[in-house]
Amino acid sequence: MSEQCRLISPGHFATAVLGLLTALAITGCGEAPPAAYRPTATVEELMRTMIDPPADAVWDSVVTDATTNGIIETRPETEEDWFRLRRHAITLAEATNLLVVPSRRVAGPDARSELPGIDLHPDAIQQLLTEDWASWVAAVQMLRMTSRTLIDAIDNQDIDALLIAGAELDLACENCHSRFWYPDQADPRPAPSP
Repeated sequence: MSEQCRLISPGHFATAVLGLLTALAITGCGEAPPAAYRPTATVEELMRTMIDPPADAVWDSVVTDATTNGIIETRPETEEDWFRLRRHAITLAEATNLLVVPSRRVAGPDARSELPGIDLHPDAIQQLLTEDWASWVAAVQMLRMTSRTLIDAIDNQDIDALLIAGAELDLACENCHSRFWYPDQADPRPAPSP
C-alpha cells in the first residue's frame, strides 16, 4: 500500500475504534433524560376544568325554552358570542392532547367513587386505562375529531351544524364514560321518542 493511501495504521485504527466504543458506552451510562411530560392535573381534574365547562358552554349555546312568557331562544348572534364559543371549542380540542399523556393518573390518591355501585372507583378506572390504553386513546381521538367539527361549525357560524356537532359531542362523551366510568350501567339517557 502506498504512503498516500495509508492514512492510519491498523494499530492506530483499532485504538481509535476502541476509543469511540468507550466514549459511546460512557455516554450511554449517564442519567436518563427527564420525562417529556410531567402531569400536574389528574384526568378527573382535566374533566372538571377543561372538558366539562367547554362542553357545557357548547350545549348551552343553542337553547329553546318554552316559558309562560312565550318561547325564549338562546343562540350565538354577535361576533363576540361566536368568539367565546370558539374559545371553548379550542380548549376542548386541546385538552384532548392532555388526556393521552401516558403517565397521567385518573385521580388523586384520596379520590372516591361519586356514585358507589354505579360508577367505578378511580382505581378501577385507572386499571381499565392501563389494560386497554388503545381504547382510551381511540375514545379521546373521537372527542378530538368532534371538537374539530365544533370548531368548523363555529367558524361557519352555522347553528344547524353546531347542533349536530353538539349531539356528536354528547355521543363521544357518553361512549367513553360507558366504557371507562360506568361500564356496567345501561345508557342513562332517555330513549328517543318514536
